[in-house]
Amino acid sequence: MATKSTATKSKTDKKETKKPEKQGVKPEVKITDDNSDKDLTIEEKLSVLHNLQKIVSEIDDIKTLRGDLPLEVQDLEDEIVGLNTRQTKFNQEIKEINVAMGQKRHEIEESRVKIQKYTSQQDNVRNNREFDNLSKEIEFQTLEVELSEKRIREFAVEKERLETELNATSEQLKERKGDLKSKKSELNEIVTETKQEEDVLRDAAKDLETKIEPRLLTAFKRIRKNARNGLAIVTVQRDACGGCFNKIPAQRQLDIRQRKKIIVCEYCGRILIDKELAGEE
Repeated sequence: MATKSTATKSKTDKKETKKPEKQGVKPEVKITDDNSDKDLTIEEKLSVLHNLQKIVSEIDDIKTLRGDLPLEVQDLEDEIVGLNTRQTKFNQEIKEINVAMGQKRHEIEESRVKIQKYTSQQDNVRNNREFDNLSKEIEFQTLEVELSEKRIREFAVEKERLETELNATSEQLKERKGDLKSKKSELNEIVTETKQEEDVLRDAAKDLETKIEPRLLTAFKRIRKNARNGLAIVTVQRDACGGCFNKIPAQRQLDIRQRKKIIVCEYCGRILIDKELAGEE
């Protein structure tokens, strides 16, 4: 009985095992078009980087159209700030000199009043001692007048110098403001012409950056920053690096064409790709 029961059970298991095949049931497979959940292959990563390089190079070309205008505008703005500060300083110094000259004139008037007072008192002195004391006071006040007049003359010379420099600074400031207005107008015209194109390129670049892993993107940007021409990824041209033009060994060129790993130039550090992947003849 046990043997018959076991045989019956075995047949039942076989039937249950074959049943899904008869009904056409297949394992469930999820299909998605979202590439963000998939790891890109090395070839795809290189292709995305190359496309990103083309876009940022176009942005660099737009910046080149502007030339040194942005820097010239910034320099003019900084110079104008400096000239304004210098002009304010001259005005303050001239104001202080005017105050000092007014104070010296007031001291001269006080000394002259005292001289008149002491002179009139000399007519009513009772002895030679009082007369000598008044004479000394008159002499002292006379010296004070001469000293104050000398200081006024010195202040006048310094004031004239400051006013000359102030006028020159004001004239220079006027010229720089005119230059700044002209440069800004020229820069704004260029920016207006290229802004729409640049915005489209920047949006495209941001979209591509989201497809690149952060570590690789950081390395790409670092290479671009250090590269003189802003090229972080270049093709192999005539058996040499397209960035620094140093010779590349044949085995290394084969590895580049196979696209199984990211290879950089051992001389300049740029990422290397083959012409076929770059779409070049």
